[in-house]
Amino acid sequence: MKKQIKVVITGGPGGGKTTALDLFRRELNEKVAVVPESATVLFCGGIQRSNNKEVLKATQKAIYQLQCNLEDIQEKANPEKLLICDRGTVDGLAYWPSSDEEFFELVDSTFEEEMNKYDAVIFFETAASSGLDINSNNPIRNESDQQAIDLDKRLQSIWSRHPNYHFVASSESFIKKIMLGIMTIENVINQKNREE
Repeated sequence: MKKQIKVVITGGPGGGKTTALDLFRRELNEKVAVVPESATVLFCGGIQRSNNKEVLKATQKAIYQLQCNLEDIQEKANPEKLLICDRGTVDGLAYWPSSDEEFFELVDSTFEEEMNKYDAVIFFETAASSGLDINSNNPIRNESDQQAIDLDKRLQSIWSRHPNYHFVASSESFIKKIMLGIMTIENVINQKNREE
C-alpha cells in the first residue's frame, strides 16, 4: 500500500485557502479527504476568544490536540485518499503568547516531529498584504487587516522551515491566486506520486 500523502494548506486570515480547498475537494472528490480547521471547530462550538494569557495557552493546547485527533480520524477513515489539512499542528505558534519551547513542552512534541507529519505545506498569503479586503462571511474571523498581516508573517516564519514549502503570493486577481494555489496542490501530489 502506498504511503498516504498529507498536505497542509495554511496562511494568514483572508488568504483564500478555504476557497481553494472547497474547489479542490469538488474537483477531486473521490481522491481527497479534508481535515477541517480545528480552531473553527472549537470556536463554532461555543468556546470564546480571549486575550487572557492562560486562557490563550489552554485554547492553543486544545486546538493542537483537536487538530491531531481530526487528522487521525481522517487518516483512518480514508487510508487511500490524499489528506489535505486546513491548517496544521504548528499554526498555534503564531497565536502562542510565550516561547516556542513552552508550546512544544505543553503539547509533548518538538518542531521537527510536527514538521515530519506533513509531506508538503502550501502557504496562501493574506490578501491584506496587498491592500485588498479580507472581509468574509466567517463569523469567527475578527482580525483587522494589520492583525492579518502580522499573523501571516508569523505563520510564514514557522512554516517556511518545512523542506517542501510552497508559497502562493497575494494577487490583485483572487481567481488567478486560487488557480495558482490549486495548480500548486496538484504539482505537490504529482511530485509525491512520482517519488513513490
